[in-house]
Amino acid sequence: MQFPASQIALLINGKIEGPPEAVVTSFGKIEEAKEGQLTFFSNPKYEEYIYTTKASVVLINDSFELKQPVTATLIRVPDAYTAFAILLGKYQEIIQQQLTGIQQPSYIAKTAVYGENIFIGAFAYIGENVKIGSNTKIFPNAFIGDNVTIGDNCLIDPGVKIYHDCHVGNHVNILAGSVIGSDGFGFAPQPDGTFIKIPQLGNVIIEDKVDIGANATIDRATVGSTIIRSGAKLDNLVQVGHNAEVGSNTIIAAQAGVSGSTKIGKNVMIGGQAGLVGHILLGDGAKVNAQSGVSKSIAPGKSVTGSPAYDYTAALRSQAIARNLPEMEKRIKELEALVMQLLKEKV
Repeated sequence: MQFPASQIALLINGKIEGPPEAVVTSFGKIEEAKEGQLTFFSNPKYEEYIYTTKASVVLINDSFELKQPVTATLIRVPDAYTAFAILLGKYQEIIQQQLTGIQQPSYIAKTAVYGENIFIGAFAYIGENVKIGSNTKIFPNAFIGDNVTIGDNCLIDPGVKIYHDCHVGNHVNILAGSVIGSDGFGFAPQPDGTFIKIPQLGNVIIEDKVDIGANATIDRATVGSTIIRSGAKLDNLVQVGHNAEVGSNTIIAAQAGVSGSTKIGKNVMIGGQAGLVGHILLGDGAKVNAQSGVSKSIAPGKSVTGSPAYDYTAALRSQAIARNLPEMEKRIKELEALVMQLLKEKV
């Protein structure tokens, strides 16, 4: 597929500097791009490459001032990184729209219904009473359990498992190997030290425009629903426990774990390998640093770090003090020696 700079500029409402007929057929990194490719420049660390790149078209921030001539056609936009992401999304949509039909062998229950322009890959399993919206793509070896609902324009990657009764909204991407709606971790301790499994009778609700990375797991609720609100983004290997709720536009980085019944507000940011205990509340806009252990609720807008996690600014001050401890010890010993000397002279 070929796209001229003039067409690209229309898609992202950009302003062209250079030949508008420049054509691109693929994407590349600014330091490696070749003729016929599109790239972007937004990080000052890569400024040298804007003058040497062989890319045919470069997206660039409105505010950037060139220090020397460039050979590529430039398209100026408010945020080059965001514009590049939009173009990648458009390109992906075009590719996915070309992928339609039902491959064999696959199993689709007679009671399942689906919309227009869907794709179901080989060895996929579609259970009883499943509802799949238009333009949704389900790739090989996916399992869609009974009574599952999947909305329009979704992408269900190879090997994804969506258990019975779960609901997936519109424009949701679930990457390879993720498991949605497996049993929550519920066991009742007994006097003799054994455990009785608590049946997990709820489901998982994933709202619109959610992205879930590879090999993530979201447990079904004991009763009610585990909920991932609209616009949330979960990285690879994220675990969300039963009856938890992840707020709108919240981001959770890789290997983080959210225990059962924890409620996370909107626009929260949780770093990689962070761990959250159950039955706590993270307020809107809270931030949890990577590898933090969160053992109690966090107020809206507050940032925490460490294990157990506490106020981010206070933690930085403590770390600064800790780094100075050897010097402080030396000074204390010098003061002690001086005091002892003064005492001896007084005597």
